[in-house]
Formats: sequence, structure tokens, C-alpha cells
Amino acid sequence: MMRVSGSWIGSAIAAAAVVASWEAALAHVTVQPADAPADSYARLTFTVPHGCNGSATTVLRIRLPEGILSVKPQMKPGWNVDIKSRKLEAPVQGPHGKTVTDVVEEVIWRGGPLPDNLYDTFGLVVRLPDKAGQSLYFPAEQECEQGSQRWTEIPQAGQADKPRAPAPVVRLKAKP
Repeated sequence: MMRVSGSWIGSAIAAAAVVASWEAALAHVTVQPADAPADSYARLTFTVPHGCNGSATTVLRIRLPEGILSVKPQMKPGWNVDIKSRKLEAPVQGPHGKTVTDVVEEVIWRGGPLPDNLYDTFGLVVRLPDKAGQSLYFPAEQECEQGSQRWTEIPQAGQADKPRAPAPVVRLKAKP
């Protein structure tokens, strides 16, 4: 075994490892922040780091998890926004004392196109539920000029392996 630490070869190998791990982290649609206070408003930013096998992204769909009663999507030049809602089985008390009968089920941005070699972000302002310690998953789907990619896998309890196509996730923490 050849020792390379302290040499330019060792530095190059270390740099390549950092780049590879960074690229792996950007290999799927992600959301920031990864942690947010429960029972608060949060600005969620979904990052689309690439297209579908070289093809430009033309649609991004984000499904909202249960418990989110208020959603406001970001308008983006060159993109149209569709909001799909669903009726609740029973009305619930929402933000600012309003009774909520319908909730946003999915937000869809159509347009672009977003070339494969560029990235972009798509935002939502949401009211997070009062469930500190819970993880909220936002399954995402990209449609491209050719093909599509789904980032919809949610890990199961006790699952050792990380999902290959993980859904973006926000962990709810206690309010400061």
C-alpha cells in the first residue's frame, strides 16, 4: 500500500472525496431548512440540482404532508404555479383563529425549462404543525423534456439503508 498523506496526491484524493460527497448530497431534490420550530411559519426552499439524465426540468411537484394548514408558494418568472387542494373530513382551527375546511395537497410549478447543468430553487411559506420531534416528508417529482424523476421514498422505522430517491424532509424541533 502506497502512503500518500502529506503529498499533493493525498490532497487531491481528499479533495476528490469532498467533491464526490458534495455531489452525492446534491443528487436529489432537497429542502432547507432541514430543521424548523414546530407551530411556526417557515420559509422552505426546495433545490432542484439537475434535470433527468441530461434533459431539462419543466415541472416540479411538491406534495404537502398532513398537518400543514397554510401554504403560500413562491412565484417564479418563467414558471406558472398550480395549487391543488383537498377538502378536510372535518373543519379544524387554523392560523389566526380561522376555520380551515380545505388544505393544499400539492404545489406544481410548470415552465422553465431548467437546463440539466443549472440548478434553481422553489419556495413555499408554510405553517408547520405543533408536533416537535416529528419529521415532515415532502415527496417531490420532476418532469423533464425527456423522462422524469421521483424523490418520494420515505424511510421506514428501523430501516438501515438510506433511500435511493429520498423525499425532502424537515424535522420539527421545539420552539426556542
